[in-house]
Amino acid sequence: MILVTGATGNVGSAVVAELRAKGEPVRAFVRNGERAPERLPVGVELSLGDFEDSASIAQALEAVDALFLSSADQPNKVRHETAVIDAAAARGVRRIVKTSTVGAEKGSPLPPFDWHGRIEEHLNRSGIASVVLHSSFYMTNLLASADPVRTMGKLFAPLAGAELAMIDPQDAGAVGAIALTTDRYDGQTLDLTGPAAITYEEVADELSAATGRAVEFVNIPDEAARQTFVDMGLPDWLVTHFDHLFPLLRSGVVTTPTDTVRAVTGRKARSFAEWARDHAAAFSP
Repeated sequence: MILVTGATGNVGSAVVAELRAKGEPVRAFVRNGERAPERLPVGVELSLGDFEDSASIAQALEAVDALFLSSADQPNKVRHETAVIDAAAARGVRRIVKTSTVGAEKGSPLPPFDWHGRIEEHLNRSGIASVVLHSSFYMTNLLASADPVRTMGKLFAPLAGAELAMIDPQDAGAVGAIALTTDRYDGQTLDLTGPAAITYEEVADELSAATGRAVEFVNIPDEAARQTFVDMGLPDWLVTHFDHLFPLLRSGVVTTPTDTVRAVTGRKARSFAEWARDHAAAFSP
């Protein structure tokens, strides 16, 4: 049995779909048993619970051989994921595949990068065979900009000239599913990107092509972006994350594409143009 946490998320749901397509038995750790089936394929066993509930974690891990570890970024992330790792070790889980991010490092000024780095260190000490997925900027992050694109035809971001080798979460999920079912990648950190780096100017062009209407990229200063996030009521840790993230992206931290998706799955990583066509409705009036 393979347990997937974060099973209804962008990457987790892709892992579940890939595993079920291979005929693997899958258990999904979910909070809402009524809504989960809407995002999960037929044949997935549901295990209801919460990261705060150690008994539900223990129950979900019963008879599990491999674990896909993913959870939302928030201040309790380290406590939640390290507790799952410890519970998995106690129950003899043989492999953990963890979602993480390019730039993850303990002590990073970006809170989620620090959290991932600390969890990765704990995973390395656990004694369980593990694979870490260092994903680039997810294409689905663009969905946060869908409203102004849809209503004004404008894509706002402080990212003029930044080249990002974005990845479709579906590709990260495909890699994760394979890593769960073979020992070929045990002990490795896999850097995952899309097939090419793309600028936000080019993102706007691809959204224009996908939606059939003009979309304009509008560069904004970092401070203006920060004030927008504050006005939106985002938590302090997330505002701090964005304060550091945009300059980091402009510096080229996720500019260089890797061939990892093709090397692991045998198929080329999906381009942003393909993703934009699939999600055109979200950006269309």
